[in-house]
Amino acid sequence: TKYALGSVLNHVLMHQTIIGLEAMEQMQMADAWPDVVVGCTGGGSNFAGIAFPFIGHGLRGGKTSRIVAVEPAACPSLTRGRYAYDFGDTGHMTPLTKMHTLGSTFTPPAFHAGGLRYHGMAPLVSHLKELGLIEATAYGTRIIIEAFEERGVAIRELVAAGGLPEKNALLRQIYADVTGRPLRLSGSPQAPALGSAMHAAVAAGVYPDIRAAAAVMGKLKDEIVQPIPTNVAAYEPLYQDYRTLYDYFGRGANPVMKRLKARRRELLGD
Repeated sequence: TKYALGSVLNHVLMHQTIIGLEAMEQMQMADAWPDVVVGCTGGGSNFAGIAFPFIGHGLRGGKTSRIVAVEPAACPSLTRGRYAYDFGDTGHMTPLTKMHTLGSTFTPPAFHAGGLRYHGMAPLVSHLKELGLIEATAYGTRIIIEAFEERGVAIRELVAAGGLPEKNALLRQIYADVTGRPLRLSGSPQAPALGSAMHAAVAAGVYPDIRAAAAVMGKLKDEIVQPIPTNVAAYEPLYQDYRTLYDYFGRGANPVMKRLKARRRELLGD
């Protein structure tokens, strides 16, 4: 049996760092430097791609940035997982790897539609978290939407790509109802790969910029899932309770979870 993992592993993370290297060059061309670098974090390769070059730049004596890893609240390996040796797969075939893990038997809830339904975090990302070089947080989809809109970025509709949304009509309806926004599906089940192809086409000179490439190569399916008003009204008070509890246990009002985690580390000598 042969086993291949397309994220998490060191060589995958290193391959992705071309993203951060290019971003650094662009910042230097603009004579600017980011105060904060934020990356979406599932297994770690996307986050490492943008963040690792900036971290390395700071460690070599250059300008530093605050580095924040943001992961889905439904699969919070970096923020709630234990830093321990664990299997990299649910079949327990791989060597043990030290990482932040929710346990190799963990299964995300059905509404988690992330591209990577994985129980652990990349060992290198986990190590940086333990060294205090990065921060980690987890947000629900609607909280992320509201954060954008509070800062003047209007979110009028959602586009889901591949995975569960493509296969599960109920999930699509729940997302539309909870967020109160229409939801559409990407025309390609391999949307991330298609996005890479768009950038490659721009780099090869086929299109002048990414907008032009997306206009030709990017398609959406005809189906539009509209939020059902009665469902939206039913979800609203539940969401407000979720926000209250989320903030109470996680941000500012009552940092009890952080205190308990610090106490555990103190007692266990982690």
